[in-house]
Amino acid sequence: MNPLADRRLLVACPLLGLLAGALLWWVGGRPEVALAMGTLPVLVLLVAEMVRSLRQGAFGLDLIAALAMAAGLAMGEPLAACIVALMYAGGQYLEDYAHRRAGAEMTALLARQPRTALRHDDGALTEIPIEDIAVGDLLLIRRGAVLPVDGTLASPLAMLDTAALTGEPMPVRVTEGEAMLSGCANAGDAFDLRATTDAGASTYAGIVRMVRAAADSRAPMARLADQWSVGFLLLTLAMAGGAWALTGEAQRALAVLVIATPCPLILAVPVALLAGLSRTAKLGVLVKSAAVLEAMARIRVLVIDKTGTITAGAPSLVAMEGPEEALRLAASLDQASEHPIARALVAAARARGLALSVPEEVHETPGEGLTGLVEGRRVAVGGPNWVAEMTGAPALPLPAGKVPEGAMRCAIALDGAQAATLVFADQLRPDAIATIATLRAQGIRRIILASGDANAPVRAAGAAIGADAAHARQSPADKVALIAAARPEGPVLMLGDGLNDAPALAAADVGVAVATKGAAAAEAADAVLLVDGLAHLAGTLAAARRARAIALQSVTIGIGLSSLGMVLAAFGYLSPVQGALIQEAIDVAVILNALRALTD
Repeated sequence: MNPLADRRLLVACPLLGLLAGALLWWVGGRPEVALAMGTLPVLVLLVAEMVRSLRQGAFGLDLIAALAMAAGLAMGEPLAACIVALMYAGGQYLEDYAHRRAGAEMTALLARQPRTALRHDDGALTEIPIEDIAVGDLLLIRRGAVLPVDGTLASPLAMLDTAALTGEPMPVRVTEGEAMLSGCANAGDAFDLRATTDAGASTYAGIVRMVRAAADSRAPMARLADQWSVGFLLLTLAMAGGAWALTGEAQRALAVLVIATPCPLILAVPVALLAGLSRTAKLGVLVKSAAVLEAMARIRVLVIDKTGTITAGAPSLVAMEGPEEALRLAASLDQASEHPIARALVAAARARGLALSVPEEVHETPGEGLTGLVEGRRVAVGGPNWVAEMTGAPALPLPAGKVPEGAMRCAIALDGAQAATLVFADQLRPDAIATIATLRAQGIRRIILASGDANAPVRAAGAAIGADAAHARQSPADKVALIAAARPEGPVLMLGDGLNDAPALAAADVGVAVATKGAAAAEAADAVLLVDGLAHLAGTLAAARRARAIALQSVTIGIGLSSLGMVLAAFGYLSPVQGALIQEAIDVAVILNALRALTD
């Protein structure tokens, strides 16, 4: 049965017990039987959970609720026991619902990982599970497919998208015999790969194992309620035991236990955090649990990836030397290509409102460029050296102004003559600088940029956003080590997007993934940005702090009022049933206050 359905049934037991008890009281029957039957299922489950927790070396405020229910039944106060059972079961349902509401929306584990591969077998292609790949097998990697194992290129040329693995935003050219890593994607035409590992020993599988190891080694997040549990538990037991010992009246001890039942913690905290989760969902951020939201409120260090996280993750036109007509004709030709630079060139032309024509006689040289006819003119677009070789003329100079670090050049030739030079780069997201500034204002003390990209673009990006440190050429293990080194400065949040970020996302106190960039990162993370843009992260941290502050406020007020009630009960001014009713009034007040976390 669905565990959430179990929680609903658990709430229904004391609720039906109260209704049946009221009906029996009305007709002159024995309401205590119905009240006891409504309380017992909750008490049995609570005791079982307490035994399990004690075996794991943990205990907390649940003990007070168990003692209140058990003592209420034993001392002939079933109404007080049933009210306590209803409030406890309701709090458990709310907390479980908050967690499962978020988890139900998650993608499947590591959905990006290939499940099958095409193997050359005696002149035919056979689709096999990746577990059946053996060293030496010759595999066909189709356009857009992810490499299932490590290997060497068995074709003359290939273009790889390595962004998910290394953070490199531009396609990488690979020639025959060069090594290729699993987890990269084919950004060009189909090619043959000679396997040098099986699936279990591949780079991709190693990263998956690292994700699991990082998640297992991370300390569990402490719940807000746990931080209050020991002190309040000792206070309650001392007052209840003292009242009984000094007066000899067990009813006073029961009254203390009933009014001390920590419903402000059991109810107010999950309600405030559930409201906070709803608030973050409206911002376009999926936070997987209330514990994650609590941890977000305490973050002091941010480790952030570059490519696809603070940058767009794809090239865009940043400079041009030559007439706009050359751009229009080149973009018309590039409509026939799926290369990332070609897509960026077409996007730049359309952004300028240029009218594109249909190309003819298109021929693409993998890794070099395209040629074809556009409106009767011979057009060539590609690498500067390739275009210069075709035209027999030296490449045009770079556009005036500073060329960004790590940028890629492209040349255009019209009718056999050099016409234009273009520069493409992976630019910062429009909201990156403002978001980092906002995060600092919210209390982030240290910001570290960690990327698998080259030194120059990483340093430039770090300077642009004002990072305290910028680390380039970072492997997945390097990023995990950076997080461990930064943890003494405070709880660490990791923001990333690719497969290479997944171990770091799992290792951080809170991992936040850009969901549009890969399911592996999303699965390893504690929260996921479902919409494009970094500003939502700042809004989420603000919502987390507000929800936690409201929860603390509700707990402080609720526990304070409960403590006052405990004193009155200890001195005999409140009966167990009166204490239960007063406790429920306190619960309503703190819950209404907790619901303020839904608003700005």
